[in-house]
Amino acid sequence: MFHDAFLRITLACAGLACAVATVPAHAQSRAPLPGVPTITVGFAPGGAADTTARIYAEALRSQGFEKVLVDNRPGASGRIALNAVKAAAPDGLTMYLGGSPLFTIFPLTYKNLNYDADKDLRPVALLVEIPTAVVAGAAAPYDSMADYVKWARQQGKPTTLGVASLGSSGHLGALALNKSQGLQIEPVAYRGAAPMLVDVASGQVSAGWDAVASMMPLYQSKKIKFLGISGAKRLEALPEVPTIDEQGFPEYRAATSWYGIFVPAQTPANVVAALESAFLKASESPELRRRLLDAGLVVAPATAAETARRIVQERKQWEPTVSASGIEME
Repeated sequence: MFHDAFLRITLACAGLACAVATVPAHAQSRAPLPGVPTITVGFAPGGAADTTARIYAEALRSQGFEKVLVDNRPGASGRIALNAVKAAAPDGLTMYLGGSPLFTIFPLTYKNLNYDADKDLRPVALLVEIPTAVVAGAAAPYDSMADYVKWARQQGKPTTLGVASLGSSGHLGALALNKSQGLQIEPVAYRGAAPMLVDVASGQVSAGWDAVASMMPLYQSKKIKFLGISGAKRLEALPEVPTIDEQGFPEYRAATSWYGIFVPAQTPANVVAALESAFLKASESPELRRRLLDAGLVVAPATAAETARRIVQERKQWEPTVSASGIEME
């Protein structure tokens, strides 16, 4: 069973391999995990990160975990949670559900990051890709991104775009739109997608950007409307919603993000391999894939090594955009 393999690995890393080797098989089979695994999420409950973590926490039961907790630690665009995991014991029990901007964009946009994106954590597996979107309240006087750009230009004053992460691709997209369209969009940061979308629905901010998954409940209840989605093609779950790109604005073409699982850097390779196998096998579940697709997420599993390579490649792709924007976060 996965419990037994995981236990042996963990104890070996603590220098107790000999003790494990001498324990009778029947005693090992009764031994529980030395603690409850936790997936730490950097945003408030109800958003795309929380949805992903909870669906995977449930699916991991089929891979030998009796229980997996989800710990929401919102704030600092996901960095509070990241630093909590960075400081945790490297035993595989404390995991971080990290969004790609923390590893691909933030190292380029933040003047003083309080973590090293390449050294403090190590990837376990990539789980899902995250189509993003710009939305507005149902009563807003614009129904598409093209309408919004026209409306914003007519205001003659700054307009607002709610975001859960400053320095994200949504933030960069807004700055690029300002430059190309002569707008004055000012990103407003929130502690998570859920509180931001409440203000979007009520009209407190003129629009909001985040993962499609975070927006589906309010969209389905007709409290918000999609102005356009990221990427180069429409989303299977929302065929009626055009991309921002097809409306003539390429600034959000590359704004599709992803979530992966990370652990403290000193976590032993064999523990990482055990977790990697569990997450990748859980990703094969048709039920998991359906639930995530319905939520606006696309299951796109990748190994630890593939995730590490993708981080390097995407950071190189974003570097010219960040340089051109002149953005520098404190």
